Amino acid sequence: MQLFFADYRAVWRVGEVAGLGRDELAELFERRQIPAGTPVLVDDQMRPIEPISSWFRSLGMDAQDAKTMSAYGYTVLMWLGFLERRGVGLTEATESDIKAFRHWRKQTQKDPIQHSTWSRDAAALTSLYGYLKRTGHITSAPWRPDGGRDPLANRTSRDLRVRHMELDQYLFFRDVGFGGLVADGDVDETFAGWRPHRNRAACELALMTGMRIQEWSTLLLPELGLLDGQRPATADVDLARCAKFQQPRSVYVPHDAMELLDPYLLLERPQMVAAAQRTLRRRHSDLFVVDRVETDHGRLRGRFEGRQVSWVIKDMDPELRRLCVKETGDGLEPLALFLGRGGRMPTFSGWDRARWRAWDRMKQWSTDPSAPVMPRRRWVYHDLRHTFALRLLIYLTREALDDGEAQQLPMSTLLDHMIRNPLLVVQKRLGHMNPSSTYRYVRYLKDPMPEVDAAFREWSAAGGASYVTIARRLMNLEKTDASQG
Repeated sequence: MQLFFADYRAVWRVGEVAGLGRDELAELFERRQIPAGTPVLVDDQMRPIEPISSWFRSLGMDAQDAKTMSAYGYTVLMWLGFLERRGVGLTEATESDIKAFRHWRKQTQKDPIQHSTWSRDAAALTSLYGYLKRTGHITSAPWRPDGGRDPLANRTSRDLRVRHMELDQYLFFRDVGFGGLVADGDVDETFAGWRPHRNRAACELALMTGMRIQEWSTLLLPELGLLDGQRPATADVDLARCAKFQQPRSVYVPHDAMELLDPYLLLERPQMVAAAQRTLRRRHSDLFVVDRVETDHGRLRGRFEGRQVSWVIKDMDPELRRLCVKETGDGLEPLALFLGRGGRMPTFSGWDRARWRAWDRMKQWSTDPSAPVMPRRRWVYHDLRHTFALRLLIYLTREALDDGEAQQLPMSTLLDHMIRNPLLVVQKRLGHMNPSSTYRYVRYLKDPMPEVDAAFREWSAAGGASYVTIARRLMNLEKTDASQG
């Protein structure tokens, strides 16, 4: 068995080799029935394996994103291989097979998975067997629908830890790890990193907006008003297709985040665009060449795959965003905010490589007296989102308390509570669908460690002689008085 994914970009690139012209391909794509990114499972004769491939197609037609379909595809591929080794067919699997698969994935395979990965596997199997039941391939799922313990569920509940940064940790992360400074803030003349202004700007944008990496890393210049030399003081970005679960929300980009983009936009980005011109020209036929940006309507118009198209920016997926360029007369200008080599939008793995290099650099300077406390595990970009949420929640909570004291009210009115409730504001800013995702930040509003120190400080200071003094006396290590014999 082999797993493939529908890729219209690849078909477009090799179409002429297959004997199809651009016009024929464009007409063919108008009638396409399988969304891009849809998995296809084939046998040794390259024939689609059913009913798996039909289930994959149903996922695509239900507008599942390509990342989810890819994860489901690899999970089911492992599940089929596991059943084959046990001599069991897909529709013959039982609850014991599910339990054995979970045990293998979480404990006995070469690299056991974590709870979060098994949750994804469980979602894939639930979706698959739900489809098989709806289409009549099975009469019931291979696990008990009522009563007992769900074999797909994780055996332990997860209490997600909120990893957040203090100010000194964040500045160390941004300026030393990514920015090429030394621990005391001076410039490191030996720094040989790549694009420090871009990376520092990305950190600041992630922190100041609370956006996830798939949100801030896929931004386009028009979304921030950064076109034709314009640079507004602040910006509001509408997220939809690139947001988690494609849940629409508006994100405010404050002045400090916009300001830290300036060194990157003025110094590094023009060099990157100029160096990428040959690559961009060579890929011209594959790109979405924008000829008009309608900022009022948030829409791009241009030519793509041999035809004139128009897209609302917030509804564009990351792959399409990577192909956006604008003809300026002096060359092709990529519309992606953050660029990598070749003028392309960096992938998630590319951002991870930058983060790993930053961590190695932070470890190098961690012994400096001015360096902050370093965590045991690497910082991740999502920790910036946690920091945004926690700092905003602390600020809003203090503001609400101050407003209550200023009004000399025993409690706020219901309307005030609805408007000013810090948790509701943070939930909206983060785009959490479930309030429980936001409530977990409450326990981090105040660090309990200073309270522990204060509670036991008197214990250690009281009681007269310490154990050290007693031990010295017992071992005759105390200084003797000269008057004693």
